[in-house]
Amino acid sequence: MSSDLWSFALAVYARPGVEDACLRLQSAGASVCLMLCGLWLEQRDATCDEARTRQLLDLTEPWDQEVVRPLRALRMQWKTLADTDPVLKGMREQIKGLELEAERALLSRLEGAAQGWKRNSKESSDWLQVLAGPAANLNRDALQVLRVAATGA
Repeated sequence: MSSDLWSFALAVYARPGVEDACLRLQSAGASVCLMLCGLWLEQRDATCDEARTRQLLDLTEPWDQEVVRPLRALRMQWKTLADTDPVLKGMREQIKGLELEAERALLSRLEGAAQGWKRNSKESSDWLQVLAGPAANLNRDALQVLRVAATGA
């Protein structure tokens, strides 16, 4: 298991089925960065409690809403036009790079907040279910794909 969250996220995301699972969860409203952080915390056996969950959500929600989602929306908006316009295609790739850098920055912030968290009680360490929120109920199979992939990261 990779010790830092970014390396862990890259390793998990590269495994078969993970990209599709993440995109399904994202379409249902979940944050892929939170899902990957949740897997990382589960691998570290960190206790999932309300205060820790709120801390991660408070870090994620504004960054996701103000930085990551607008970059993703612009990238997606340009998808069709970029197929026929080489200049726009290059600009779209730059936006994609910024989107990835924004996600990396968020993962770094999440890691900084959770770095020292350990198991502190008999409470659950089921981060993925909690952090997926309502998307978890619609995508249980996607959560399972992520859990299986994380065991090999």
